[in-house]
Amino acid sequence: MSKKLSSMKYSFSRLNAISPIDGRYKEKSDILRPIFSEFGLIKRRVEVEIRWLQMLSESSEIQEVPKFRKCINDYLNEIIKNFNYSDAILIKKIEERVNHDVKAVEYFLKRKMSKFFELKKIKEFIHFACTSEDINNISYALMLKESIKKVIVPNWKDIIETLEKIAFSNRLIPILSRTHGRPATPSTVGKEFINFTYRMRKQLDQILRIKIYGKMNGTVGNYNAHLFAYPKIDWFKISEEFVLSFGIEWNPLTTQVEPYDYIAEIFDCIARFNTILIDLSRDIWGYICLGYFKKKMSDQEIGSSIMPYKNNPIEFENSEGNLELANTLSRHISQKMPISRWQRDLSNSTLIRNLGVCISHSLIAYFSFKDGLNKICIDEKNISQELNENWQVITEAIQTILRKYGEDSPYERLKELFQRNKKITRKHIIEYVNSLKLPNFEKDRIRSITPKDYIGLSNEMILKNFENKRENKI
Repeated sequence: MSKKLSSMKYSFSRLNAISPIDGRYKEKSDILRPIFSEFGLIKRRVEVEIRWLQMLSESSEIQEVPKFRKCINDYLNEIIKNFNYSDAILIKKIEERVNHDVKAVEYFLKRKMSKFFELKKIKEFIHFACTSEDINNISYALMLKESIKKVIVPNWKDIIETLEKIAFSNRLIPILSRTHGRPATPSTVGKEFINFTYRMRKQLDQILRIKIYGKMNGTVGNYNAHLFAYPKIDWFKISEEFVLSFGIEWNPLTTQVEPYDYIAEIFDCIARFNTILIDLSRDIWGYICLGYFKKKMSDQEIGSSIMPYKNNPIEFENSEGNLELANTLSRHISQKMPISRWQRDLSNSTLIRNLGVCISHSLIAYFSFKDGLNKICIDEKNISQELNENWQVITEAIQTILRKYGEDSPYERLKELFQRNKKITRKHIIEYVNSLKLPNFEKDRIRSITPKDYIGLSNEMILKNFENKRENKI
């Protein structure tokens, strides 16, 4: 590379972003930026540091830090509330000088203490007895808590509810099933969609049950410095109260790091939901190829650069690809984050900074999937035609009735019917039924059934699902 080229500087834009998260898909991941960006992390660190100082001021046994007056607490709260981009830039400039990100936050806050004399006197209690991980683990816990509440759960619910509406409105539309890719016993559009929502709801329930943990216990988790400075204080109680004040669970036993088992649980759950959505994305893609669904496209859209007739299911392909990438990251996160050599090593520090990358690819997939759902409609004519061309699926019903009446070798006898006729039609079915030694009412039942009617309890299963949902059983 030439010296001139290597020295060129570009203003950042979507066009020169390395990651498509910040480039092509920027709008789809914007909601995550305040949470998982460097700014979001720094803001959380500032919050944790200030809350720890306020907690120390509440302890009557730490006389060096008097109980803060209301105006002091208001000032500290305003630092958190009004934390802005300029503040973050200042912290990054301090970091450039000291080469430590958490220490830079401490120095930033010490500068802020100069406004009040009583804060200036106790500025060294900023980051008191803390290791960086005391600040970081709670910061990341809060980031994940917010992302689950504001991003993951709302999008999962939106996908599930949209699919349930599709399932309910199409619960009586029969389709030819495919097992091993070959024509099989009919189902309905609604039943095939509700299968997925039932699975998704289990993952939604699971992620809402996962407890997020935090710790505040010093360098190796033993309160060594805390106890040495103030041996009469109940540091267990203060630590627990402090962590719980953030709306997360307290972990009483850790090394320098919170073990992050809960992060593994969260990303395993996200991966399971994503896998279900991959399964459905592929199915819908296949149904579009089969002509069960039609994809709507505006007059201005182009499906192919060379084939003007093309209307490709790209939304579901995009969803599948981003879900697969997210799952690769999710599995690595869940395997790596809970591992730390002895009391601490930094091999997962880069990984934890990429939690938002994993969730971003999931979110991009969710938007693509929902966009695709809004563009498809059922092609009942094509579905009906395919059912009428596959009368062989009725032979399952005939075979079962023959078994009911104790007839010998019903499977083998129907297999012979297939061997005699390359294509089974309604005429073949009727002729075969007429030759059977069955009660006339059973023959009438078989003669009257069509592939469209042979849908079992699919409608009842959908209705039962919604009944259970109303009763909060699922």
